[in-house]
Amino acid sequence: MRTAIAALTILALSCPALAQDAKNLRARGLELGYNLDHEQALAAFKAAIAADPTDPAAYRLAAATAWIQLLFNQGAITVDDYLGQARANIPKPKPDPILAAHFHEALQQAIAISEARLRDRSSDADAHFQVGSAYGFLASYTATIDGRLFASFSPARRAYREHERTLELDPSRHDAGLSVGMYRYAVANLGAPLRLVAHLAGFGGDRERALHLVEEAARQPSDVQANAMFTLILIYNRESRYDAALRVVADLKQRFPRNRLLWLEEGNTALRAGRPRDAKVALEAGLARFHDDPRPRALGEAARWRLAYGSALVALQDPLAERELRAAIQLATSDWVRGRAHKELARLAVQRGERSQAIAEVLTAEPLCRADRDDDCLADIHQLMKAKGR
Repeated sequence: MRTAIAALTILALSCPALAQDAKNLRARGLELGYNLDHEQALAAFKAAIAADPTDPAAYRLAAATAWIQLLFNQGAITVDDYLGQARANIPKPKPDPILAAHFHEALQQAIAISEARLRDRSSDADAHFQVGSAYGFLASYTATIDGRLFASFSPARRAYREHERTLELDPSRHDAGLSVGMYRYAVANLGAPLRLVAHLAGFGGDRERALHLVEEAARQPSDVQANAMFTLILIYNRESRYDAALRVVADLKQRFPRNRLLWLEEGNTALRAGRPRDAKVALEAGLARFHDDPRPRALGEAARWRLAYGSALVALQDPLAERELRAAIQLATSDWVRGRAHKELARLAVQRGERSQAIAEVLTAEPLCRADRDDDCLADIHQLMKAKGR
């Protein structure tokens, strides 16, 4: 295997046009992928592999595209899925075997080529970066698609260490800072006992440094820039920095205008910021795209749009809110979405002075939100009950 990789490397070096073609194809694949054109993105990365089979990045990005498509098929589509609050308790659909196989085949190639490069160039920053990136995707896939959080720990640690080493060798590699920042931010948000375990295992914390690293990765052009920007939306929402999150969403909408989910993200962020009118505008524009878009929908996506829109209408005391929320309940594929819809119906009943109906909706919402451990929903229910009395 190592001899074959060396031979291919010599071939690629003798033909720089091939490497440039591969780079252009990777850029095209990223544009397609972030616009939700998953199949075309995968085709672009396969073409990049054919143009330069020595480049581990093309294999890794092909694997990443398969992983993202699997997440899309499971309905993991907005910040709500990653804020650490709502965690659906229902069994996830089995991953598409073709996509799963493609992920593993492409990532194995990325790891093999990257490891071979690192053995030959142990002091090369990019060699460390490529290895760390491959193991980072392995950790993410293991935790999200396989659902084996503990098993993801080892590849995550390898990814973190390799990207820390990348930054030591070349501090200008802000792309490596993305994963280091993500891991540091995650550790900083753990409780004290788990944070100590993470430190003993070699993971750093420090929320401010973590955010700085991700922001730098989002500013610098690279294969991970858009990923860093999406990560910032998550972090800014978690930190209640909604204006900053909305600025990132606006930038991404300009870059990837066919990604209808950005309008859903904008609407949800505006709702968290307490700006229902802005949310309504964003969601109506997004719903128009959703209805006109012939491409596949994510699992439960229609319910997510109706829930967000209905929530905005409740805040605006619009009589159409109930219709949207009832539709969300019918279309939902997870308890937390149903629970939040019933919680908003309770809020609507309070507005109407229908105390018994409000109590009935709360009694329906609470166990649904609790089943999926949706702490945000439970906190809203508690505030609603406290404000009006039970």
